[in-house]
Amino acid sequence: MALSKEQEEFYNKLRSQLFETASWPSEYLYKFIVPSDKNKIKQIEDLFDNLGAVIKTTESKNGKYTSVSINVNMKNPDAVIEKYQEIGEKVEGVISL
Repeated sequence: MALSKEQEEFYNKLRSQLFETASWPSEYLYKFIVPSDKNKIKQIEDLFDNLGAVIKTTESKNGKYTSVSINVNMKNPDAVIEKYQEIGEKVEGVISL
């Protein structure tokens, strides 16, 4: 999937910030918001399977959305960005924070 110019700029800025703020490999905290659908949550969890991730889910007050926080050791900023892109492509309706 080709990235839009805005997405490309966002990921380039994120890559720079990650290089500046951490020494790699490093622990990284992903945060996503998804509609409260067990299948969507499982899709996200499965994409972090076998990475030693600690995953915490919290349902919103009205139950429409679920926050998914994932703490995982990543080898470098490019690996972090690749995972964001993979989630965005494979999980419909996900919001990355």
